[in-house]
Amino acid sequence: MFEVRVQADFSAAHFLRDYNGKCENLHGHNYKVYAHVCGSRLNEGGMLLDFSKLKAYLRETCKKLDHTNLNDLKVFAQNPSAERIAMYIYDSIVELAKKDGINLLKEFSEKNGGLAYLKSVDVFETDTSRARYTV
Repeated sequence: MFEVRVQADFSAAHFLRDYNGKCENLHGHNYKVYAHVCGSRLNEGGMLLDFSKLKAYLRETCKKLDHTNLNDLKVFAQNPSAERIAMYIYDSIVELAKKDGINLLKEFSEKNGGLAYLKSVDVFETDTSRARYTV
């Protein structure tokens, strides 16, 4: 099995509803995001997936979140936890790749002999606090 990983970051504010503690107040993070792609088969060029494509999908997604109040985005249902942010980024990367004719879903990979698929997205709020969305 092969795995590649790319990184991007963004800065944003948020607050957590239904939470009893300091994070219920508006605050911000410098988020660090990793996207992991796996597969058992390399392409003709000996790569799992071109780093530049994966970086472009991740950076385009993070750019939409950068310098926003995440609570203002409907996709987070007024509660932008790190877990929900990771799922949003995962889904966004899959959709952007699909527009390029690349299917990064695990089910597609399994049916087609181990092609690259998006395995997980990590969202770090701090160096020691991470949420992961994985398939």
